[in-house]
Amino acid sequence: MPQPSTISDCMHHKPLTVLSDANLVEAIEIITEYKLTGLTVTDDAGAVVGILSELDCIKGVLTAIYNDGDPEHALVRDVMCTEVVSCRPGEGIVEVAQSMLDSRQRRRPVIENGKLVGQVSSSNVLWALMEHSRRKVFSRK
Repeated sequence: MPQPSTISDCMHHKPLTVLSDANLVEAIEIITEYKLTGLTVTDDAGAVVGILSELDCIKGVLTAIYNDGDPEHALVRDVMCTEVVSCRPGEGIVEVAQSMLDSRQRRRPVIENGKLVGQVSSSNVLWALMEHSRRKVFSRK
């Protein structure tokens, strides 16, 4: 197996997404069912418009509760982060890993030619870095 070196080597090629006008509770159900740390948020045309993290979801639910509201009425667009930092499939894993550390983000949408082509998470990057390290160690022996 070749050594992973770019984002395309470790990204999810068909990431789960959620629409910005989706119900927050529905998004939370997807996150918990698939054991995700968050979702890429898209508009009706499939363009990336935000990121929804577990912490965004917690904040949305707590806000609804504190305001005597019902989390069932909250929408993804009300709590998602609209500052999207993305990467490209050909970017190096080490550079993206460092950028994720610097911004303290656990996931990145992977965009090519303006279209979402994947998503990379901190666990994907960690796997790739460990594979890279193992191959270096074994090649010295």
